[in-house]
Amino acid sequence: MDAKTSAHYRSVFRPDLFAGQRIWVTGGGSGIGRCVAHELASLGAEVVISGRSADKLERVAAEIAEDGGRCQWRAFDIRDEEAVKANVAAVLKEIGPVHGLVNNAGGQFPAPMMMISKRGFEAVVANNLTGGFLMMRELFTQCMQGNGGGAIVNMTADFRNGMPGMAHSGAARAGMSNLTMSAAFEWAHAHVRVNAVSPGWVASSGMDSYGPAIQPLIKQLKNHVPLRRLATEAEISAAIVFLLSPAAAFISGVTLQIDGAASLGNPMYPSIDHAGSSAFEGFHRATSPEVLK
Repeated sequence: MDAKTSAHYRSVFRPDLFAGQRIWVTGGGSGIGRCVAHELASLGAEVVISGRSADKLERVAAEIAEDGGRCQWRAFDIRDEEAVKANVAAVLKEIGPVHGLVNNAGGQFPAPMMMISKRGFEAVVANNLTGGFLMMRELFTQCMQGNGGGAIVNMTADFRNGMPGMAHSGAARAGMSNLTMSAAFEWAHAHVRVNAVSPGWVASSGMDSYGPAIQPLIKQLKNHVPLRRLATEAEISAAIVFLLSPAAAFISGVTLQIDGAASLGNPMYPSIDHAGSSAFEGFHRATSPEVLK
């Protein structure tokens, strides 16, 4: 739907759920990160969004302000250890303790494994694993361990059956899931919970970043999902918000699969075709990827 200034995020959670809290969303300038930032702001959180593109971040911060929320942004590369340290320190000095982190930033490119160079492999691992580790570590050491704890939600992907065509991303995402478990155990004493989400195919702006050779395949993805549709950004955001919330106070170290059962089944029992299940769309500013129009 088109954005309307009179509309507001239609979250299933109560409006003041995160009142008085500050939550950081990496990769908040577009896609799922943008959606999560909007939902958290609508629930009373003061949101910090970060990424590499100042223009995108500034635009999202302006949207949130227009909707009545509070948001500030920081442009830096999470793969740069010194930049992560400096920006975390600066945010903590400016606004105080951060209570939650959504480690959403990442990215990859499709390629058969035999064609992936060492440089390309390491770049994807840095984007989807190392950078997230740095954000977790710095917010824990600089803030959460001494300020009553917090909650972290990491972004992975549907790697349950491997990721042919994106082996570098699959390796990094599986690593993030394992890192989530380790952090959940090591940091529990400081009252820090760490979980992850594992989305399948999501109708998000990231789909438009793939080239012409991949776009025809994207249009057919829903046929491989038993629910016969792609996820909305709001459906991923709702799961993330739940894991950040007090309702998940005894949940730590899990990776939540959100793929419409696409990773299940086998050729001996194909899924039954149907018109598609109904979707939850709470994000009032959501737009469909051009490739799906």
